[in-house]
Amino acid sequence: MTKPKIIIIRTAGTNCNQETGYAFERAGAQVDVVHINSLLANKKVLNDYHVLALPGGFSYGDDISAGKILANQIKYHLLDNVKTFIREKKLIIGICNGFQVLVKAGLLPSVDMQQQDVTLTFNDSNKFEDRWVYLKVCSGKSAFFKEGSAPIYLPVAHGEGKFITRDQGVLDKIVMNRQVILKYVDENGEDAGYPWNPNGSIQNIAALCDSTGQVLGMMPHPERHLEPTQHPRWTREGLREWGDGFVFFKNAVDYIKQNFTIR
Repeated sequence: MTKPKIIIIRTAGTNCNQETGYAFERAGAQVDVVHINSLLANKKVLNDYHVLALPGGFSYGDDISAGKILANQIKYHLLDNVKTFIREKKLIIGICNGFQVLVKAGLLPSVDMQQQDVTLTFNDSNKFEDRWVYLKVCSGKSAFFKEGSAPIYLPVAHGEGKFITRDQGVLDKIVMNRQVILKYVDENGEDAGYPWNPNGSIQNIAALCDSTGQVLGMMPHPERHLEPTQHPRWTREGLREWGDGFVFFKNAVDYIKQNFTIR
């Protein structure tokens, strides 16, 4: 195998697995979409992969709370395997519902959490927010990003995307450790309220990584702005080579190629 291998986990209600897989394939990876039940039946399969992706959607209908059931499956049946995955310097990304899963499984902001310190809850607008947002890269700590990147334009689509912390101490630690990766901003790159911040997230936080930089959770959908024609104003502003979301997947694939021997 000459390409990095990506495993995308799906379950009932997952609906962004094909787009996420296409994004990684365009970036030069091999992708397998695996149902959570298949992974639970053979946990060692995870060892064959370099990146674990949890895509967007409404896993199990978000019937208890967004991402909670899938989070419990990971937390109580796969956590040791996932921790080994991280120790081996491999990457994990959760997008939208996947971000909700990561925080509720106890993998963000730290894989060594004794309690759940952060969550994603109902938007301040009390409605599902489906809009495009401007984002600022705040830190280069994550392997998926490079600090100093230009402002990013991506869509969001969620009803429970408001990022909050258990207390001020948790927030201070996250900020001090440079784990805040993306913030919602206005078109001038400045912090702003609704609708620029679509959900009311504390300090406009849109994406968060763990202390290693290998685990990333983000509410915006990079897989939905992969091609330049997906930009809502491409006919007026002109086409670029790639949509703003492509670089996230390319950075992850490049990281694997630089840090692992791909045979």
